[in-house]
Amino acid sequence: MSIRASERDTEKDRRPRASGRRSLSRKHREWLAAFLFTAPDALGLLLFLGVPMVLALGLGFFDVSGFGGFSFAGFANYEKMFSDPLFLKSLRVTVIYVFGFVAGNFVVSLCLALLVKQRLPLIGVFRSMFFLPNVVSLVVIGLVWRFMLADNVGVVNQVLEAVGLGSTSWLGNPTTALATVVAVSIWFFMGYYMVIFLAGLQEIPQEYYDAAKVDGARGWQTFRHITWPLLKPTSFFVLLVSTITGVAGLQAFDLIYVMTRGGPANSTSLGIFYIYQQAFQFNDFGYAAAMASFLVLVLLAATAAMFVLTRGGRFEID
Repeated sequence: MSIRASERDTEKDRRPRASGRRSLSRKHREWLAAFLFTAPDALGLLLFLGVPMVLALGLGFFDVSGFGGFSFAGFANYEKMFSDPLFLKSLRVTVIYVFGFVAGNFVVSLCLALLVKQRLPLIGVFRSMFFLPNVVSLVVIGLVWRFMLADNVGVVNQVLEAVGLGSTSWLGNPTTALATVVAVSIWFFMGYYMVIFLAGLQEIPQEYYDAAKVDGARGWQTFRHITWPLLKPTSFFVLLVSTITGVAGLQAFDLIYVMTRGGPANSTSLGIFYIYQQAFQFNDFGYAAAMASFLVLVLLAATAAMFVLTRGGRFEID
């Protein structure tokens, strides 16, 4: 009897004891764990991104001298912005730069990804070579290219003269300066986006290509009917990120600052560079904040349009 009583007591101890508080369900525990894991990052984004954006938006309605003087200006900074010919020109330059950079970078990086996906000797070395510029500081890249493109003494002009093509003022001519910066930007970023495209290509099952080969499909047909449709989400990501990089990325600012300082004749003065000039060279922080807020709104509108037109990267059109 004592043994049976002991077993009943043990079984009773194993049963969960009722308490005044209800334990959380599994779903609520998962939500709590997710909140605790994401809270530090969310707090960092709020403090270092959200709060400065709100302050910049509010600062656009004030006249700030840069030396502690604040006075409410209403919409004066925005009115000045739309009547400023240099700002309007910087917007045109930004549009040209973004279209050239995004289109050129997309084509070059996709072609490189298709190339390095092949099973060729030393293919790992070629992948590393294409990605190598991304591990170097962009300031160093700008200084090296400015030296290589220097008039008369630059390596590029010396090579052109050696083959009888003559030299060109790549960074000193308003006609060629912006195209040169776009080309250097593509050269710098092509390895990074090549890796993204390569990851998307490797996610496509090999069985699709084997079946297409059995059906007699060749290179272009395989790319058109298999590679391109299945690569559309990756393509959308590349378009989105490269557009943000071109419009508001610090990478574009670094190249412009090091290579041309916005010249010659403001031909390479992007919107973000003109905002920097107004804030830190002319101490007009209120006006710079108004332009920055407008540029963010334009970028948000462009991003939303890309999502709507491509159905979030699916490119499905009814």
